[in-house]
Amino acid sequence: MTPRITSPQALPRRAFLADVGMGFTGLALGALLARDGVVRRASASEVHAFTAPDGRPHHAAKAKSVIWIFLVGGMSHLESFDYKPALNKYAGVEIGKTPHADVLTAQFNENLRVVVPNDANGQQRLKLFPLQVGFRKHGQSAMEISDWWPHLAECADDLAIVRSMWTTDNNHGAQIQFHTGRHSLEGRFPTLGSWAHYGLGSLNDNLPQFVVMGTPLADCCGGVGGHGAAYLGPQHAGVQMGVDPKNALPYSSPGPDVYQEEQAADFELLHKLNRLTAVEYPHDANLQARIKSYELAYQMQKAVPEVVDCSGETATTQNLYGLQQAATRDFGRQCLVARRLVEQGVRFVQIFHGSNGGAGAWDGHGKLKSGHSNLCGQVDRPIAGLIQDLKQRGMLDETLIVIGTEFGRTPGSQGADGRDHHPFAFSVALAGGGIRGGVVHGRTDALGFHAVEDRHYVTDLHATVLHQLGLDSRRLEIPGRKRLEIDFGKPIRQIIA
Repeated sequence: MTPRITSPQALPRRAFLADVGMGFTGLALGALLARDGVVRRASASEVHAFTAPDGRPHHAAKAKSVIWIFLVGGMSHLESFDYKPALNKYAGVEIGKTPHADVLTAQFNENLRVVVPNDANGQQRLKLFPLQVGFRKHGQSAMEISDWWPHLAECADDLAIVRSMWTTDNNHGAQIQFHTGRHSLEGRFPTLGSWAHYGLGSLNDNLPQFVVMGTPLADCCGGVGGHGAAYLGPQHAGVQMGVDPKNALPYSSPGPDVYQEEQAADFELLHKLNRLTAVEYPHDANLQARIKSYELAYQMQKAVPEVVDCSGETATTQNLYGLQQAATRDFGRQCLVARRLVEQGVRFVQIFHGSNGGAGAWDGHGKLKSGHSNLCGQVDRPIAGLIQDLKQRGMLDETLIVIGTEFGRTPGSQGADGRDHHPFAFSVALAGGGIRGGVVHGRTDALGFHAVEDRHYVTDLHATVLHQLGLDSRRLEIPGRKRLEIDFGKPIRQIIA
């Protein structure tokens, strides 16, 4: 066993703290600094210091928590939530030879700093590709949803579908753009989850307040920046969590060679040392926060495994999420843990699906029919189960669910059986958290090429989520960090109840 330091005389105090502190405590420290409004000293890469908000919302909140589901690679809006029968009518015909040729020359001036890209990763896919799945109307709202989403379709009257999203990156930098609102060429910026954490702080001191599940974005497409906090500081970044109770939060573990009693003694000794220093420096707010951070990290080691342990859930509940089926088990467990997390007061849960070390499994350049049908089969039942479970528990009204992806897919074909990247139009779905159900908002043209009515850049979605949490995006600026107008977005009022 690696020997442990048990006496402060054995080495300088600064090194002693590093030995027993564990890297994860920095996140815990940050959470408390944010909640308590402590001024943080700027790092070498920052030239400003700022005071975090006091944790109080700017206005009455309609949601307490957010479950943000991201389908990595670019789900086709045309085979999910935006039915375009014209694609079947003109299948195999070049766009310019259809009555809808004008979509190729349509221009929208958004006054962005980045150049609006060419379609399809710098190329044009002109030969129309027919729909690879059928559509039906569902619920009292008669919402059109593809047959690849049969379980989610049962929740139609709880859903708000926004069909008029657009972005500006025609490659998978759009993944980081969807989470930060900024083009990847412009550097790193805070993600939506980090803004929520920064603005509202903690509801439960025993659990992280911004949790990430599933495999995050690959380095090619944003990496940890997809759940990072950039200039807000790492204390507001997402904390990666697994769903195995034995290894749910590996970064907080002292290691397999440390006994629980030994670690408890470490914490007790560290607590005494910090208290002694606190007497010497009574006005050191950072020191006070650090003392709390060690206590919080220790508490998380017990609380996190408990919250991810789903063994006590009824068979009915587990079946609702698809835990009995191999295809849905992994993602279903993540959705069930997400419900358990928000039940315990976690503010923001971000779930990635489809990460594969590259662009993402939803990137349907070829074999779109088999690929998308398989992927939908993995997530459809769990997402529907999450909505239904929250609803029957009376939690849907206070929990906002977002189902998103980085962009859509081209109306034209790529090769024989695929669709290319398409930033000009795509769909997202929302449920709960004060969002109107049974609503379809925005419209694309007849081919699903451009968002043409009630267009929304990705930060409008961000502003909507923050608004439901009681936050005004425009009041979340940091002194010395000027944000662009496009960064703030505007809440999508038409889908808010």
